[in-house]
Amino acid sequence: MPNTHQILLASLLGLMLAAPAHAGRPLTVDDASVNEAGAGHVEAWYARLPGRAHTWTVAPAYAPIDGLELGAAISRDRTANATSGAVQAKWRITPSQESGCNVGAVLGVAHTRGAGGNTPYVNGLATCNSGWGASHFNLGAVHAPGESTLGTWGIAHEREFGRVTAHVEAFGQRHSKPTFQVGARMEVAKGLQIDGTVGRSDRENLVSVGLKQSF
Repeated sequence: MPNTHQILLASLLGLMLAAPAHAGRPLTVDDASVNEAGAGHVEAWYARLPGRAHTWTVAPAYAPIDGLELGAAISRDRTANATSGAVQAKWRITPSQESGCNVGAVLGVAHTRGAGGNTPYVNGLATCNSGWGASHFNLGAVHAPGESTLGTWGIAHEREFGRVTAHVEAFGQRHSKPTFQVGARMEVAKGLQIDGTVGRSDRENLVSVGLKQSF
């Protein structure tokens, strides 16, 4: 049986898969943009995470004003019978650039039922757009209950190929082996997206499939 720390880390990873922004699902690495004011989306997905955890997650996000997006997520780990939730605020600090870079930041808190205490996290974001696609860079920190604060990082690149947008990414945290993923998304109807990823972490295969409805 996984211990509480393993459950918390797997649940937090599942919640971090909700990257509310233009990048969004299926990326885990976040971008530095937000929804337009008055716009939002709901993402839902299944993931098989490290430790053979099978999770289901639903994550809504909404931008009440220009430059600010509020997000939430609830995730159920069916393997460990654990439920986790998170809320966060995301700021776009500089305007998005069609050709160039912009920056943003995320402040949030996660909680796993029965684990005791909350897990605050922060993330600095940068996105650079060019004719080759969009590159995203993350640098942050997470503090699980009873644990030392750990640095987190992520790097990703995505590019459109007709109706399909594909990406490759790597991310991780201090004292843990990195995760490598590739994935793709496609809009199948106005505002409706399907997506998926496959990856590898600590000699384990990872997979996720999901959808996103924008409004």
